[in-house]
Amino acid sequence: MHGVLNGLALAAAMAIGDYWLLPMLPHLDRPSHWIRGAHSADPSVSEAWLLADPADSIYRRARESLNRRDYRAAASLFAQIPARFPRSGYAPDALYWQAFALYRLGGDRDLHEALAALRQQRGRFPRAATHGDAAALEQRIQGELAKRGDSEAAEDVAEAARTAGITPPTPPTPPTPPTPPTPPTPPEPPYSSSSSSSFTSSGACAGTEDDMKVAALNALQQMDAARATPILRKVLARRDAASVCLRRKAVFLVAQQQVAGTEDILLESVRSDPDPEVQRQAVFWLSQVGTDRAVKALDSILRFSKDPEIQDKAVFALSQHNRPAAQQALRTYAERGDVPESAREKAIFWLGQSGSPDNGPFLRSLYGRLKSDDLRKKVVFSLSQMGGPENGKWLLGLARDPSQGIEARKQALFWAGQAGVPITELTGLYASVGDQAMREQLIFVYSQRDEPAALEKLIDIAKRDANPELRKKALFWLGQSENSRAVEALQEIIEQP
Repeated sequence: MHGVLNGLALAAAMAIGDYWLLPMLPHLDRPSHWIRGAHSADPSVSEAWLLADPADSIYRRARESLNRRDYRAAASLFAQIPARFPRSGYAPDALYWQAFALYRLGGDRDLHEALAALRQQRGRFPRAATHGDAAALEQRIQGELAKRGDSEAAEDVAEAARTAGITPPTPPTPPTPPTPPTPPTPPEPPYSSSSSSSFTSSGACAGTEDDMKVAALNALQQMDAARATPILRKVLARRDAASVCLRRKAVFLVAQQQVAGTEDILLESVRSDPDPEVQRQAVFWLSQVGTDRAVKALDSILRFSKDPEIQDKAVFALSQHNRPAAQQALRTYAERGDVPESAREKAIFWLGQSGSPDNGPFLRSLYGRLKSDDLRKKVVFSLSQMGGPENGKWLLGLARDPSQGIEARKQALFWAGQAGVPITELTGLYASVGDQAMREQLIFVYSQRDEPAALEKLIDIAKRDANPELRKKALFWLGQSENSRAVEALQEIIEQP
């Protein structure tokens, strides 16, 4: 047991040092307390001998700068000693103090220069009085650089861990939220100076051959939409290749009319126009027509279209309608087993973004009917995005359910924490789950919450849990906290008998 306590105290010391692998350096924060001379590690060294050193005056100024916390000046002065007086008695340790001052400055360039100074000391003065502190400081700097994304420093830290036989706890990987579908780009207005008309061999419109016709249609629509509608219908009824660009722009004009029959015109373009771009733009503009008939048209597109891209755009278009019929169409589509799984995932995602009160119960019931783990993950995520006590209760129930796979339970627990489930329910869950993996996940969930109760639960686990590994996990996450209460708790663990 004594060995276990020592190991936990060491873990606490490492945690309080802001990085799992790094030893405590309590003196680093109190330079005025411990800087007494270049050879403070060896009090027997004669100060009279040091007074005769040619670098004594520079060293004294450097020390004064360090005690004033003027780290830039201190680093510059300490650097001068080994450069100008390589045989000085101050030279070996001056490199250490230079590195320390640079470390306190904290910039990326400063940290790299500090490492260079420490390595220079190790190469030139391996018996320096500060060589032990230098090794610890080097590890601390490497850890800081690693946290900032320096891959070389991260590898050095990992190698140090392997050499020392220390394995830092691996944070759980949060599930990745699905990427929302990208809305189709609205077609360029036909009256734009850069608009195009003729169809090139590459499939793009270029030139201005039909611009006058489009401008005339636009002008007619501005004056008399009722008279413009029959003409637009005739344009969209054409199927010749020469009219493709004109039809694309006509779709846009129809959508702006907002008159009776707009939905039918756009739906017919989706169903029968041979140009895929006309079809896609028609689907997009249906999302901008805020009527029940537009919702019915989009629902019918989902039912008859075999084009995955058209279906995808129809799902997005329906998500832009808050009408009950639109949400019902998405729910029906999410249940279908004859459509691509990726499309069902997007429908589930958009259901979670809606405020419809019917979507929560639907998704909770859908979960048990799904066979795909990926679809189930999307349901869990969507419910967490909706929030609310019923969804939170369901997520916690899923986390407790031993019949579910461990990964599904961990996902549910993570998203319950993100969904704002009361911290009292999460802290109370720790005693009722006996699986170590679930307890580790709970420790991580506590670390992501800001409430004092979450921090106190981590402290309680770190101090009292019977499982040393779980206590170490809690210590690690306490070490990531900037709360003074966490620091106090770590010090208490270190100082306990």
